[in-house]
Amino acid sequence: MGAPMAARLLDAGHTLTVFDTREAALQPLLGRGARKAGSAAQAAAEVETLLVSLPTPDIVRQVAASIGAGGKLRNFVDLSTTGPRVAREVAALLAPKGITGCDAPVSGGVSGAEKGTLAVMLACPADRRAALEPVLKVFGKVFYLGEEAGLGQTMKLCNNLLSATAMAITSEAVVMGAKAGLDPKVMIDVINAGSGRNTATQDKFPRCILPRTFDFGFTNMLMHKDVKLCVEEAEAMGVPMWVGSAVRQVWAYTLNRHGPDTDFTTIIKTLEEWAGVEAKPRG
Repeated sequence: MGAPMAARLLDAGHTLTVFDTREAALQPLLGRGARKAGSAAQAAAEVETLLVSLPTPDIVRQVAASIGAGGKLRNFVDLSTTGPRVAREVAALLAPKGITGCDAPVSGGVSGAEKGTLAVMLACPADRRAALEPVLKVFGKVFYLGEEAGLGQTMKLCNNLLSATAMAITSEAVVMGAKAGLDPKVMIDVINAGSGRNTATQDKFPRCILPRTFDFGFTNMLMHKDVKLCVEEAEAMGVPMWVGSAVRQVWAYTLNRHGPDTDFTTIIKTLEEWAGVEAKPRG
């Protein structure tokens, strides 16, 4: 997600200082004029607004803790999915350094990042909104959710729980139909013309599952992390998560069965193995 978002900022004429632990990820951006920082802390010292797109809450914490006081940085904007408690921790950690922690997680996948059609869920103090929205609009549509740190993260967790649930339950339904003798492609066409349509039937199944490519661009590790974060946050607030807990269990099994780095669309393989059938289109 970070690479196409950074590319869009360059397309829009912004000056970038970039850092990644993987040198290969930086090369396309450096070739287009971005400056290379030696560390996240160095990047933070040279810019007023730092945008981070990172895989786990712990890494976000580590990057925030590495940032020193006295530099140019004024806005720390987390585009990752880390959960509201981490967003509040980061904001509290940075505030004494004169830096405002803002959460702005995004949804829409790699293709959305490339096209600039992401949903950006911004939570920041009102006095920072005007400065940040023009930058974030490069990525897609910005939704301002309020001043309190963590509101954007809560919205993102709710969104991703729905996406994960649609993926899991659609896989169950299609595997059931395939076992009964239905053509999975016809099933998806029928569902998309009826009341059962959802993001999985409209996008992920036609693009990655029916062709058996399993290359949507989002890993089982990340989806399990997002669902786990959502269920844990709900439990901390005293909100029941019966369906969410079941989705978390299915993804935990898929993660262990197929590996953390495999595409999250491989969840259907878990159900196919149990059912003894492959949900392949006929002909």
